[in-house]
Order: sequence, then C-alpha cells, then structure tokens
Amino acid sequence: MSTLPSTEGGKQPPSVYTVMLVLSMVFLLIAVIAMWIELRRWAPDYFRTSGANPMVQVVTDIDQYA
Repeated sequence: MSTLPSTEGGKQPPSVYTVMLVLSMVFLLIAVIAMWIELRRWAPDYFRTSGANPMVQVVTDIDQYA
C-alpha cells in the first residue's frame, strides 16, 4: 500500500506552454490598446471636413495664360 496522497480528481498545475500562451495573449492585448491610442492621437480626422476649404481658381479665358 502506498503512503503518497492520491492525485485522482485533482487539478493539474498549468504547464509552461499554457503560461506562455496566456502571457502572449496579455501582451498582444496591451499592444492592440497601445496601437489604438496611437491611432486616435496621430490619425487624421476623416469625418470632420468643415475646416477643409479648397483653394480654387476660375478660369474664364484660356488666352490670359498664353
């Protein structure tokens, strides 16, 4: 008869690969959040175009440039 305690039904500790998988998921989430912050900081504002006033020139006669 064995004197060691039984491990039946007990939960196994996480392996090194499980820990690396969780760490990589955490670091990827941090990278996505950091890139979102940088995008919000530096990306142009595509939808607010009220400040964009194009400079146009009306040409009435082409001979004035000849």
